[in-house]
Amino acid sequence: MQRSEAMPNRAPKQRLRVVVVGLGQMGRSHALAYHNNPAFEIVALCSRGTVDLPPELKSYRMVDSLAAGLDLRPDVVSINTYTDSHVELAIQAMKAGAHVFVEKPLALTSESARAAVDTARRTGRKLVVGYILRHHPSWNEFIKTARGLGAPYVMRMNLNQPSVGPAWEIHKRLLETTPPFVDCGVHYVDVMCQVTDARPVQVRGMGVRLAGDIAPDQVNYSHLQILFEDGSVGWYEAGWGPMISGTASMIKNVIGTRGAVSLVMGEGADSADINSHTSAGQLCLRIAPTAAHSQDYSDGWISIGDGVGHQSLCDREQAFLAEAILDDLDLGEHHAAALRSLDIVLAAERSMRENRAIDL
Repeated sequence: MQRSEAMPNRAPKQRLRVVVVGLGQMGRSHALAYHNNPAFEIVALCSRGTVDLPPELKSYRMVDSLAAGLDLRPDVVSINTYTDSHVELAIQAMKAGAHVFVEKPLALTSESARAAVDTARRTGRKLVVGYILRHHPSWNEFIKTARGLGAPYVMRMNLNQPSVGPAWEIHKRLLETTPPFVDCGVHYVDVMCQVTDARPVQVRGMGVRLAGDIAPDQVNYSHLQILFEDGSVGWYEAGWGPMISGTASMIKNVIGTRGAVSLVMGEGADSADINSHTSAGQLCLRIAPTAAHSQDYSDGWISIGDGVGHQSLCDREQAFLAEAILDDLDLGEHHAAALRSLDIVLAAERSMRENRAIDL
C-alpha cells in the first residue's frame, strides 16, 4: 500500500522513539522531518564522524554506532548511510525490535534485499524504503497522465549531475559500490514500472569511465535500456563528475500511442542541486491528431506547481512511515516495487560488466 496524497502529521498517545543513523544530506533532511513531526521523538543521532548540523538538531544526543543507539530501545531506526551498509544495519535493527526506514537503494544485491524484506516479515517490523518520488503529487500526476496515452510506451528519463569539489568526493564514494544508474536509477525505473503494468523482460546496461581519479573498473557515466512484455521501452541515463554536461540533464518524457507528456523542470533548474531533482514546473502534453494526415495538433501546458520541495517530500516520507506503523499498513506492494526496480538496475549493471543483454 502506498498513499500518494499528503498525510497530516499525527500525535499518537506515545511518540515513536527514533534513532537516525547517517547524517549526510538525506540523513539531515529525514532528521528534520522527525524533529517536526509530533508522531516521532528523536532519542539519538548517529554518526561516525563530526557533522555540521542545522540548529534544530544540535541539542540531540549523539552516538557513534547503531549498537549504542539500540541500547536506547528505539521504536524506529532511520538508516541513511551508504548503500553497502543498508541491509546489515536494517536487519540488526529489526532483530532488535525496531521498525526501519532505509534510504534507497535498499541493497547491493537482490539476495540481500530479499533477506531484509524476509526479516521484516519474520519479525513483524515495518520496513519502508525511501522512494521519495512516490510521495510527490507532481510525479503522481505525470504517471497518471502518461498511463492515459496508451501502450506501448516510450519512456525517456535521465539525471546527469555535474559535480566538483565536495560533491564530486561524495559521488566518488558512491562509485565504490554502485554506478550512477543503480544509485538513482531505482527511482526512475520504478516510475517506468508504474506507467506500464507490463512485465520487464530484458535490460541492457552500458557505462563509460570518464574520470582519471576513480578506480579502473568504475564508470561515472551509465545508461540502461529496458524492454517490457507489452512492447514498451524505457531508457535511463545518469552521469556524475566535473566533466558531465548540464545540458538536457533532467529529461522526464513518456510517449504513448495517443501522444506524449513531459515533466518540465522549473526555469533555471540545476541538476547539481538536490532540490532540483524533485522540483516540477509544468506538464507539457501533446495529443496526436486523430486523422492520419491531419496537421491539427498542439502542445498543452498544465501547471503543477505545488510548492513541494525536497524537505517537504522527506516530511511526507516520514509521515507515511508513521502511518505504516500506527495503522499497521500492509507493505507487501511497497516491498515488491522496491525489489522489482532494484532487480532491474542490478541486472543492467551485470549487463554492463558482461557486455550482453540480460533476460529478466
